[in-house]
Amino acid sequence: MSEDISSLTDSVQYVTVVIGGQLFGLPIERVHDVFMPESITRVPLSRPEIAGVLNLRGRIVTSIDMRKRLHLPPRAEGGHAMAVGIEHKGESYGLLIDNVGEVLTLPTAGREPNPVNLDSRWASISGGVHRLNGQLMVILDVDRVLGGMAESLAA
Repeated sequence: MSEDISSLTDSVQYVTVVIGGQLFGLPIERVHDVFMPESITRVPLSRPEIAGVLNLRGRIVTSIDMRKRLHLPPRAEGGHAMAVGIEHKGESYGLLIDNVGEVLTLPTAGREPNPVNLDSRWASISGGVHRLNGQLMVILDVDRVLGGMAESLAA
């Protein structure tokens, strides 16, 4: 019985998302919502990765286009984005992504540092990686994704 309890504490749950064909994992405790954004209002003079703001159940949420944040080509015409709702320093954000996958429970010991050949765009927002059956899942570090951005938004 104690083995079961210790194995639960030695693992992390991730919500998997796909951005530009790459698998990313967001620690589940950082995710508040998963939704389809409807009407995004553009904000004049905002940074290019700011898609705009939207109303999510009465809250104003800043939408971050993760493709632009990662310097990837825009989504194909007619391609619908999904969003993952997160909180950072008391503000609500919606990370626009291509697809949401499943929730994975992975052992903490399986987390590795970023490989030296990891694309610098991904490494700049990564908190490490997990190797999954021939596929690399990059762990999104929300603080790194929004770190410099949140301060410039408040200015």
